[in-house]
Amino acid sequence: MPQLPERPDLDQLRRQARELHRAAVGGDTRARQRLAAVSGRVTLTAAQLAIAREYGLPSWPRLKAEVERRRNADPGAGQPPRPPAGYPGFLTAGDDQLIDDQYTDRPHLRPVLDAVLAALPALGPVTVQARKTFVSLVTPRRTFAVVQATTKKRVDLGLRLDGREPGGRLQAARDIGAATLRIALSGPEDLDDEALGWLRRAYEENTAPPPPRRRPAPRPRPDPRPLVVVIEGYDLPGRSCRPGPDGHGYDNVHVALPSKDRPGLAVPGGRWQAAEAVPGDAPSARWEVEVTTRRGDDGVDFGGRFVAGDRTDRSLGLAWGEVLGDGTFRLFRGVKLRLVDVDPSVIQEAMRPGHHLVARVRLTDARGNPICARVRPPYIAWSAEPTGPPGPSSGDNESR
Repeated sequence: MPQLPERPDLDQLRRQARELHRAAVGGDTRARQRLAAVSGRVTLTAAQLAIAREYGLPSWPRLKAEVERRRNADPGAGQPPRPPAGYPGFLTAGDDQLIDDQYTDRPHLRPVLDAVLAALPALGPVTVQARKTFVSLVTPRRTFAVVQATTKKRVDLGLRLDGREPGGRLQAARDIGAATLRIALSGPEDLDDEALGWLRRAYEENTAPPPPRRRPAPRPRPDPRPLVVVIEGYDLPGRSCRPGPDGHGYDNVHVALPSKDRPGLAVPGGRWQAAEAVPGDAPSARWEVEVTTRRGDDGVDFGGRFVAGDRTDRSLGLAWGEVLGDGTFRLFRGVKLRLVDVDPSVIQEAMRPGHHLVARVRLTDARGNPICARVRPPYIAWSAEPTGPPGPSSGDNESR
């Protein structure tokens, strides 16, 4: 029988137990005989018991107590360096110490963890990482399972099974590391074929590399010639209006083209200017902008300095505001002219050389206020027309 050294090292004894357990799991005959002498199971707990018995102690806790007694008798012997002040003990404790601490007040549940660990070699490469309150099982890719002594009567086997809903033995996991589901285990016998099957499935799902990211199709190059869009406004509402339900009114009303590069009236708090502002009582209004176009399999996309909105909501805009005494433009309403609403055949015609796209917009709504938000027919009409000198808008011939 080997003799316990005068200055035993508990970490070294733990390593001996782990090596004995790994050898027994690997089929080493001598290692299996040593475990069979103290237990009918091939577990880490049995290996620790075998080490303790071989040193003449009846149990692993008694072996640990003897090691502590000798260390206390000679405080300088075999003591690891003290952790820096203020560091939690679990940040410097070894894996075995962390696991021992998890099961100190529930030793009858330790065989459950041992049974899970004994099943790992059949899965493939697994790294076991001990935390303060649980043990993580990690594939070469990421954590696939967690073992946590949740209560005095239950160990939870947490499994990372993305996309699977709870059902049967699979219960919802809460605060168990990376696990999405859990299986409750009250003893080693609960780790049956079904539970092992879920453990293997979690391993396989978290070992396979993620599917390759699909690269988006390259964006088509813009057409070399921009699309010219002419906005012709008619039937303006006047210089004063009271569109709000509270009766609040606005005076010296103007409508303008929002722009970041064209000169215009400053907008308090805005990052753009109100370009080419037109008084609200003018007979008509006209703005001209250039829009870039890209032709793809899904149609024409629009871009440029004046275009806002995502791919499904590309739009041009107008802004209503009061021109104040200091020459600034106080915004109170906006107008959206959706390019994506235009008939594709009209767009194709407008993109021909010598043509442009015209939006004729009635700028007064049914209540006599400045029109706002998304403009729909009959308040807007889109057409492709030959380019030429600007003529009178359609609103000039209508009664006001």
